Amino acid sequence: MNNSHQLVSIIMATYNRAHFIIEALQSIENQSYKNWECLIIDDGSSDNTFETVKPILENDSRFRYLKRPNNFIKGLPGSRNYGLYMTKGDYIIFFDDDDIVHPLCLEISLSAFKNIQNLSFCNFKKEAFLGNFNYDSINSSNESNLEVSNDDLLENVITQKIPFASCTVLWKRECFKENVFNEGLMYAEEWECYQRILSHKPKGALIDKVLYYNRKHDKSNTGEFWKGDDIRVASKKTAIQLVVNNLYKKDLLTPYLFKYLVNYAISFRDFKLVKSILKITKPKIKLKLFYIIKYYLFPFWVFYKKIIKYK
Repeated sequence: MNNSHQLVSIIMATYNRAHFIIEALQSIENQSYKNWECLIIDDGSSDNTFETVKPILENDSRFRYLKRPNNFIKGLPGSRNYGLYMTKGDYIIFFDDDDIVHPLCLEISLSAFKNIQNLSFCNFKKEAFLGNFNYDSINSSNESNLEVSNDDLLENVITQKIPFASCTVLWKRECFKENVFNEGLMYAEEWECYQRILSHKPKGALIDKVLYYNRKHDKSNTGEFWKGDDIRVASKKTAIQLVVNNLYKKDLLTPYLFKYLVNYAISFRDFKLVKSILKITKPKIKLKLFYIIKYYLFPFWVFYKKIIKYK
């Protein structure tokens, strides 16, 4: 199959990012691979986003500007799901409205599908930046190391040993035939969705090259989560429950994943969350009691770690 004839659908949800979006769109326009469409899904912006992107829309028909309809819930998951519904491409990728894409991103990613038979996705690396992006930092070489994912990928993605961000994966379209984003989540929606896809054990490839640059700022979803935003934190807790439930039902909840996810839940200091996970997984009474006791002793453990750190 000649990948140059394959259409890549780029989905970019946006909300009040007129001050960032042009740079993101220009990095897409500068892709060496030309057969793409970019759907800009406006989630109800109240700034001048449309006026800002209008010149690009008029000059390049590959960009399409769509407003999220009310039958998709307001938020990033709903906007992305609407984008999935409207795409025409053979491949799907999500880019954010405040980031920068490497000019060879699509070309190198598609080469993985050409070099390895029956791939369903490929994942590449990203790099964070603050303030203005330094374009001189881009490695213009098209050389990259490629390896086929192994059986540990699902475990490594859930535990975040392998970064698997929403914007660093090029998917075959069929991956989203039965799996879309949970529109009830306002954070960690890609973590929850992608683990559902990976739980079907699709064949993937890992590209050892930075092809995406994410902008760090306080107004990003991740920034708001780490500042303790109630909506983002609650969403992460719900995502943890959904992940545990999916893995348990598919008999994929290994002892290691169980330990990781229960400990993750304990770190939120929410006994209802811990209790719900124990209810879903039905561990033996001794193990259940162990984690209940650990929950109550967790503050002392954190205090002890701080003392050790500063000794």
